[in-house]
Amino acid sequence: MKIAIDAMGGDYAPASIIAGAVNAVKEYDTNVILVGQESVITAELKKILPAGDPRITVQHAEQIINMDDIPSQIIRGKRNSSVHTGLKLVKDGIASAFYSAGNTGAVMAAAMLTLRTLDGINRPAIATVLPSVKKHFVMIDVGANVDSKPENYLHFAIMGSAYAKSVLHIESPEVGLLSIGEEDVKGNEITKTVFALLKKCKAINFTGNVEAKELFKGKADVIVCDGFVGNIALKTSESVAVFIAALLKQVLSKSIISKLGALLMLTGLKRFKKRVNPEEYGGAPLLGVGGICIIGHGSSSAFAVKNAVRVAIEMINHDINNSIETDVKNSFNLLKEVEKEI
Repeated sequence: MKIAIDAMGGDYAPASIIAGAVNAVKEYDTNVILVGQESVITAELKKILPAGDPRITVQHAEQIINMDDIPSQIIRGKRNSSVHTGLKLVKDGIASAFYSAGNTGAVMAAAMLTLRTLDGINRPAIATVLPSVKKHFVMIDVGANVDSKPENYLHFAIMGSAYAKSVLHIESPEVGLLSIGEEDVKGNEITKTVFALLKKCKAINFTGNVEAKELFKGKADVIVCDGFVGNIALKTSESVAVFIAALLKQVLSKSIISKLGALLMLTGLKRFKKRVNPEEYGGAPLLGVGGICIIGHGSSSAFAVKNAVRVAIEMINHDINNSIETDVKNSFNLLKEVEKEI
């Protein structure tokens, strides 16, 4: 098993990316291929591992994709980028998964071009793991699609359920549909159609609608939504988390008594930080393409990279793409059956 890692992608590349890859090799005893400008990667590696490690190899790719590059132009003009090269390693069976903390749009476009989509799926989706008061849950889609059809939602549910099984280790994940009310009559025409689809799909454990106010109450293990709505919900959540952290720091440092209280709460605060830290899962997988592809945040640290490798290994071991294809195939006629009834 080899994980291809885009060493040139991200705000802190290549140092943090390579450090994370090295830590992953040590902790998970896996093999990684660092993709990018060979001289740069080799120089950075020597700082961390002067003696080297046979489990870490380098694949040269001359071009670098910048955060402000336009995906459509990258597809035509940067075919020798670290992203394209890493994804091609997966396509050719040399690597089992690919990770990049670079330009999200570019990674998505290149993945669809290079890996294509799984049988039966025409729109891949980005899934992310979020914390709740009870447990962690998966939200899908959070940005790959801004205008989805009912069958896309169905595929999101199947893919999100498969991901929750492999990464959150939940045998039968409860799937909820993000809507404006709990009742099946609430929502727009698309969500009403989707509700009927998910209710009949035997491949998932659908439990009904979930309102936005219940997102973090742990009502479902998988929350299904359109990428436009999901991205807004995700970015809003991230903003609120930053606000709470800043406010908490402000309050706890206001006086000597509050500072002493913070010291007494230190263990609990560390647990809190670990629980809400998105880097615990390293990145968001692009589900539905013909290979495992994980997209990291642009500001990913070495810790995030290491955990992304762990997630990739879990997805490989659970043969997640085969599970997705099987469940999508079994639900092939479901849409037509529901359309006749509504």
